[in-house]
Amino acid sequence: MRTRNLQKAFLINDYEHKSEPVATKKVFYKRLFRNAVVAGIILTICLVIGVIGYRYAGPMSWLDALHNASMILSGMGPVAEVKTAMGKIFSSFYALFSGVAFITNIGMLIAPIVHRFFHILHAEE
Repeated sequence: MRTRNLQKAFLINDYEHKSEPVATKKVFYKRLFRNAVVAGIILTICLVIGVIGYRYAGPMSWLDALHNASMILSGMGPVAEVKTAMGKIFSSFYALFSGVAFITNIGMLIAPIVHRFFHILHAEE
C-alpha cells in the first residue's frame, strides 16, 4: 500500500492500463493541470538556481541574472557577457542542465496527451 501511495505522489503509474476504459475528460484535464503545475515548479526551481548562480558567479545584477537565466533556460542563449572564470564555468554547466530540464518539462506537459492518444488507439472494445 505504501508503494502505491509513493507512486501516486511521484506521478508514477497514474495512467490506466490498455485493458481499462479511456479516462474521462475530467480525469484527463486533471492530469494535464497536475503535470503543468509540476512542470512549473521544476522550471521555477531551475530558474532560481540560474538567477542565484549568475548573480554571484557572474557577477551580475539581479535583473541581468534573471534575464540571462531565463534566456538560457528557454534555449535562446546567453544575453549578458560573463567575464569571470567562475561565471563561465557556472554558465557552461547551467546551459547543459537547462537543456535537460527543458526536455524533461516538455515531456511532463505532453505525457497525458500522448498517453490518451495511444490509449484510444489501443483501447479494447
